[in-house]
Amino acid sequence: MKKILLVIALVASVTVARAQQPKGKSLSAAKADVEAAKKVSEDPKKATKVDTWLKLGQAYMNAYYAPQKSGWLGASEAELTVVMAKEKCYSTKKVMIQGQEYTRKQYQTVNYYYSPKGVLEIMEVTKPLYRDVLDRALKAYVKAGEVDVKHKKTKQINAAIKDISEKYIDDAYNAYRFEKFTDASKYFEAAARASAKEPYAVLDTNSIYNAALTAYLAIPKAKEEAKPNLIRRSEKLFNESVDKGYYNKDGEAFAKLAELAMMRNDTIAKVNYLEKGFKMFPQSQSILISLINHYMTTGGDVNRLFELIDAAKKNEPNNASLYYVEGDARIKLGQVEEGLAAFAKCAEINPNYEYGYIGIALYYYNRAVEIQDEAAKVDIRDYKTYDRLMGPGGDFEVTLKKCIEPFEKAFGISKDEEIKKSMAEYIKNACFRFRSEEEYKQKLDKYNAYLGK
Repeated sequence: MKKILLVIALVASVTVARAQQPKGKSLSAAKADVEAAKKVSEDPKKATKVDTWLKLGQAYMNAYYAPQKSGWLGASEAELTVVMAKEKCYSTKKVMIQGQEYTRKQYQTVNYYYSPKGVLEIMEVTKPLYRDVLDRALKAYVKAGEVDVKHKKTKQINAAIKDISEKYIDDAYNAYRFEKFTDASKYFEAAARASAKEPYAVLDTNSIYNAALTAYLAIPKAKEEAKPNLIRRSEKLFNESVDKGYYNKDGEAFAKLAELAMMRNDTIAKVNYLEKGFKMFPQSQSILISLINHYMTTGGDVNRLFELIDAAKKNEPNNASLYYVEGDARIKLGQVEEGLAAFAKCAEINPNYEYGYIGIALYYYNRAVEIQDEAAKVDIRDYKTYDRLMGPGGDFEVTLKKCIEPFEKAFGISKDEEIKKSMAEYIKNACFRFRSEEEYKQKLDKYNAYLGK
């Protein structure tokens, strides 16, 4: 008998790349256009005209696309073989990226990565025409906005700035796929900074958060001398995200900030981040567990945790989830009687909230697993102790039966199919032990049928 984890899906934090369409400019033509447009912009008279900067911005964008050749995301390998018949492919190789196999085709300035279904999913530019081409394009469009005093071209300029921001996100996503997290962080931040530029001036908190997250992901594999800067960068960006009102699911930003504070050995900052996060997101498991671990490992006063929970209850006395949080915390701290009482109160306040029943059921199920583990360590000659633990009507069976009813209540209440499947799996496993009894045999058959087994 094994513990089964109750899986809760996490929302992806990294933006998915958009399709990119070919722009049709050769490398030489794109570079020539840039040089010509730059020369015009250097003329004092022409520099006062909006079109001068619009053309320079577009020239840089063509230079951004040119190394990508004629491919576009979503194209099939078969059709690009025809479209790019005159392009020399230097090598074809099978590679693994984040556990997925791709076919990589290497061209002069770009690598194409095809999925097993033959669809182009990644374009990796290896030789850009200009290293900072998007930044150059952005500066040109911002300048266009400055000289457009009558705001006749605002719509066009805004569309161009938005496009640049999205291209930074595409580049960030590619870097993320290749686990180049430091580069991904810089691209995400560049996307947010671009989006904030006038006249577009749109706050992109998602990119700010992603810039913080990818900097955080870069820390473990970074060289020791690089880690302090990455920690500061990630903490700064998470704080910026929080200041602008973006916390990610269940206030995950606060949990990350607490971890970063500990990397700096700043316990006070860690606790401040966790307590602030807990006040805003008391249901957050990552914040709750971090608080519990803090009080347990530092010898701090765990009552502080329950003071925070009680304060939240005063603000929302009918919020059943707060009682679930309390029960979860008390069980983790070994306060079983108080924890079960809190779970019961949770179910009493809101009988349609499945987590009160889930909390009770999980306690008894996990306790049964612990009893089974204890029995496995008993000396084979000590049959009395073993029978007391695992024999008919012993501690294991009594405890295991106690989980079935609350699991069934949670199953009947929940409207979430993933939760219902998890509950059915637990019930099925528990009832298997008692399948010789008709009552439990019927339950076993019922939930096996539900699970399609």
